[in-house]
Amino acid sequence: MDKRDLDIIKNLRTIEWLKGEILSSVASLYKILADGEYDAKEDIEDLIANVILSSLLLSKRLGVDYEDVGSSLLDKVKLNLIEEHKIEQWHGDLSELLEFLMSS
Repeated sequence: MDKRDLDIIKNLRTIEWLKGEILSSVASLYKILADGEYDAKEDIEDLIANVILSSLLLSKRLGVDYEDVGSSLLDKVKLNLIEEHKIEQWHGDLSELLEFLMSS
């Protein structure tokens, strides 16, 4: 095996590991929510941060730049604002998220 073959194998293993991390974090989040733990704010924050972090790292391993993901996210938020998504109508979350993303 040459170095290129090893790099491909290493990348595939990393992709599979990141997919597992995302699934594990989502499963843990579901469990906390299903159990109705009311003092789990820090755990919920940590799990959601893990999903976001692992998703961004996975995008990089799949050949998608962080900037492209960020740009796509901004586009989705703006589109959902234009389309008056229910979560925006009910809670104003998309406006708040757009403000947060623009200030970052």
